[in-house]
Amino acid sequence: MITNYEEAIAFIHGRTQFKKSPSLGRMKSLMQRLDNPQDNITMIHVAGTNGKGSTVAFLRELFIAQGLSVGTYTSPFIVKFNERISLNGRMIDDDALLSLVNIVKPTIDQMDIELADLEGGPTEFEIITAMMFVYFGVSHPVDIVVVETGLGGKYDSTNIIDPILSVITTIGLDHMKILGDTIEKIAQQKAGIIKHNRPLVVGNVTDAVFQVITEEAEKKNSHIARLGFDFKVKSEGVKSSWAEVLTYHSKELTIKQLTVPLLGMFQDENAATAIAAFEQVASIQGWAPNMKLIRQGINATTWPGRFEKVNDEPLVVLDGAHNVAAIDRIVQLLRTRFQDKEITIIFSVLADKQGEQMLKKLVTVPNAHIILTQFAGPRKVSQLNDFDITQFKNVSFQDNWKTALVQSVHSMSTDDLLLVTGSLYFISEVRRYFIE
Repeated sequence: MITNYEEAIAFIHGRTQFKKSPSLGRMKSLMQRLDNPQDNITMIHVAGTNGKGSTVAFLRELFIAQGLSVGTYTSPFIVKFNERISLNGRMIDDDALLSLVNIVKPTIDQMDIELADLEGGPTEFEIITAMMFVYFGVSHPVDIVVVETGLGGKYDSTNIIDPILSVITTIGLDHMKILGDTIEKIAQQKAGIIKHNRPLVVGNVTDAVFQVITEEAEKKNSHIARLGFDFKVKSEGVKSSWAEVLTYHSKELTIKQLTVPLLGMFQDENAATAIAAFEQVASIQGWAPNMKLIRQGINATTWPGRFEKVNDEPLVVLDGAHNVAAIDRIVQLLRTRFQDKEITIIFSVLADKQGEQMLKKLVTVPNAHIILTQFAGPRKVSQLNDFDITQFKNVSFQDNWKTALVQSVHSMSTDDLLLVTGSLYFISEVRRYFIE
């Protein structure tokens, strides 16, 4: 029996993160022993390299605006661990998390014994996923749960569900040691969430990636709605109030001058993908989408750590751009929306990311100076100071991110931009400095 929240968190984080052989067998066994609470839940399953979190956030607010109760399962967390399991946008409280750990722990202890000579008991992510299923499937039933994959799709612990709809947002090169070293191999892993006779919504992917997805969808008799073909989005520019404006169009629906309160052209795509998924669910469940409520839901969406403004003068922004594809989008945003500002970028990532390639993208922003730094990551942090930064005139190194932050703010004018970017764990650490 675990008696307090701190012990519960220590128990979760003390578990193995990965197993050598990817398999859903252990996860299925865990849930069977817990009486398969996931079978009681209506779910949407969301995978993708980037855009998963924002798409989940848009979907959450769309359903809340409709008057539905909505659960979400996301990772990693930005503010507090509990936010990974949230009800109507509010993270579960400490007592609920403690209760969930004590519900699943006896089963985990038994599996640890039984599997000791094999692969060992459930992993950290399997345990958190099981807790989420118990929460929404037993103790706190809701109308719908939006489930974000943790890593990949095919062998992700969440992939034991039968959702009413699947979503693949984007596919890029990330977690290559686990998912594969080509975009097509990664696409095959993400496409693993496609289910028999369940529709699929696909965001911004290349034709080569879409071909991989299509082949899997055809095997599963899964109907695809694809961004740019079955539904479209047109950017109408940016509002002075830190928001994008777009027009959304599908076969059934056209919404003009829709305000998206998350900055970045890619957020237009995430919002459109979420609306398309929302339309599909409405069709499946037999109710008509309300344009006013869609506007309300999209406009209410917030997502910490995604080009999030945390200070006005000087302008300080946090963004968890933790892979090359995400950095590409940040570079595009900086070059098109902030070309008239002096930009300082403080950057740090985990060692298993493509840090050097990401840096080479950032240095292409002509009006930016980049400061490489370190943070207290859960895994090894990239030693960016080992790179030959002398080849870049606009790159320096400061091993303490707080020192880099303070020095940057003191040297900036009120018209400048300070962007802190890289690993989501880094963003979480820096965000506490501003928000708490």
